[in-house]
Amino acid sequence: MKRREFIILLGGSAAAWPLAARAQQGDRMRRIGVLMYLPADDPEGQARLAALAQGLKQLGWSDGGNLRIDTRWANADDIRRHAVELAALAPDVLVAGTGTATVAPLLQATRTVPIVFVTVIDPVGAGFVASLARPGGNATGFTLYEYGMSGKWLELLKEIAPRVTRAAVFRDPAIASGIGQFGAVQAVAPSLGVELSPVDVRDAGEIERAVAAFASGLNGGLIVTASGSATGHRQLIVTLAARHRLPTVYSSRVFVTAGGLISYGPDLNDQFRRAAGYVDRILKGEKPADLPVQAPTKFELVINLKTAKALGLEVPSTLLARADEVIE
Repeated sequence: MKRREFIILLGGSAAAWPLAARAQQGDRMRRIGVLMYLPADDPEGQARLAALAQGLKQLGWSDGGNLRIDTRWANADDIRRHAVELAALAPDVLVAGTGTATVAPLLQATRTVPIVFVTVIDPVGAGFVASLARPGGNATGFTLYEYGMSGKWLELLKEIAPRVTRAAVFRDPAIASGIGQFGAVQAVAPSLGVELSPVDVRDAGEIERAVAAFASGLNGGLIVTASGSATGHRQLIVTLAARHRLPTVYSSRVFVTAGGLISYGPDLNDQFRRAAGYVDRILKGEKPADLPVQAPTKFELVINLKTAKALGLEVPSTLLARADEVIE
């Protein structure tokens, strides 16, 4: 082979190397990690994960095909360990599936891997992002609602149980949103003639003692604000509300399907499907710092008529007409 031909051949091969490398990189399996602050056998958690996978599939990502999804189901004792484990896998994206309880440990574990959160109430106040429009760091995602919406729960409680003059408000005092939600409910309480009592949601024993003490008074009701702790203890809370015959308003449908009375809040499965869109955009090269935090677009009012009957409540027809779902 002549020297000139050899150089041309070598140059052509060298030019092809980056193209081949890029093609190989494009075909490689991508990896995402999902952290859930729920038990592995939790049906609602499984439904949310399925909604995420469905959203990803619609965008061309197939778990076990061109994508691997690593999921960790955590509780208060092991959530930090699971967050570190997921970050150590060096995934392309991390998904914080259960609010502040999962975002905080993931951000402590990594400030470089992109994080998409799905159900955070106040990401700016919590320090997760610089602003909603320009997150600025390695995290972005979806909020649950503005604090002001929390007052709607007390309005619903008075509408479905007009005799209520006292309400215990479940909150997680360890997170900023727990205090913020209680403050929003507190702001509307005087105009509705309701006296409030905060109840900290930390462990089962504390919850049982607080509800039993509150139930000793008359004309009481409960409001369960949004938190990972409340969701994790939902069956206990629903059981205690029924035992003490306390009308209760919840932040999510999951409590009503478990036997609770009424809920109003975002469609969480829809949130997970929308989160798939941000995961897709990051996998294709966009930065979380440039992706604005988005608000929910779909809310749902859910009523359990069986529970209302057991409590001796007649649900107003105007409330039933507004319901997105009525459980018979």
